[in-house]
Amino acid sequence: MATALPLLGSATPLGPALLSLAALAIAVALDLALAEPPTRLHPVALFGSVVGRFDRTWSRPRLVGLAVAVGLPLAAAAVAGVTVAAAGGLPAAGGFPVSPVLVAGALLFASVSLRMLLETTAEVVELTETAPDAARESLRALAGRDATDLSPADIRSAAVESAAENLADGFVAPLGGFALGAAVGLAAGAMAGSAAPVAPSGSALPLAAGTAGAVWVKAVNTLDSMLGYRSKPVGWASARLDDAIMFLPARATAGCLALAAGSLDALRRGTSWAEEPSSPNSGWPMATAAAALDARLEKPGHYVLNPDASPPSVADAERAVRLVGVAGAVAVALAAGWLAAVGWILSPSGVVGWP
Repeated sequence: MATALPLLGSATPLGPALLSLAALAIAVALDLALAEPPTRLHPVALFGSVVGRFDRTWSRPRLVGLAVAVGLPLAAAAVAGVTVAAAGGLPAAGGFPVSPVLVAGALLFASVSLRMLLETTAEVVELTETAPDAARESLRALAGRDATDLSPADIRSAAVESAAENLADGFVAPLGGFALGAAVGLAAGAMAGSAAPVAPSGSALPLAAGTAGAVWVKAVNTLDSMLGYRSKPVGWASARLDDAIMFLPARATAGCLALAAGSLDALRRGTSWAEEPSSPNSGWPMATAAAALDARLEKPGHYVLNPDASPPSVADAERAVRLVGVAGAVAVALAAGWLAAVGWILSPSGVVGWP
């Protein structure tokens, strides 16, 4: 550990950002190794149990819905941020603030999900060839649509669409929340003159802000997935807030998919179908995936993406799983690059060079 400390010293241009990068690395490693935390310990499951208490009839559902949409994500973010900040007050190991980095990494891991998405999608795709009825049942973990009458090709289409959409909702969006929050924390620390990352109080600020950002985004998305339906008036504010929050992540995910496919033309082609779904955001990653795979993706009776192509074969859907995985890696690389750039710009020897 002692040999690593100079890399994290205040004289290093990327010093303050390296702790946020370490937390990001921990979260990605945990996702690859474990996929998901145990359900009984999963913070998202705990948050969902709180949300469930509001999923009922109210005399003034819109007012309650507004309070829920504003209050619950802020409360979740505050708990996460305070937890990381409190960990920053624990004794450092050899001058290195291990505790806030580990706590931030664990909470970010609980907020993002990629391996589980890839494994579930791959399972559904495989079952379409060997056991279509089982594939229809497994599809419920990915998509909310009624799969009773879907053909194997329709099931594969639904799996590919959901994988692309969930990449945006469940991975890129909270990852972006972490990167943006940590950048704000780095800027605040630089302006306050607390640039020394080995001091727990200074190191915890970007970590706490980044974790709070990721948790807030995940909470908003969870509210939308549980309450954001036309049949639930209490969820109207959650749905609208999610639409606003996902505007940039959905389009960023489309860009990541295009980069993963090595074809920026896929992004250009996808824009012509992105408005076909009723959602203002989900069409972007789905349409880009349809273009990158050169496959027709369709929700019967609702929309068709890349209508002149053939429905996805098993090979196409397997390529989609790989495409989403690589796009996730692209998103991690972009988030890491953003944090490194912000850390260097705000360092004493960087472009801004806060005194």
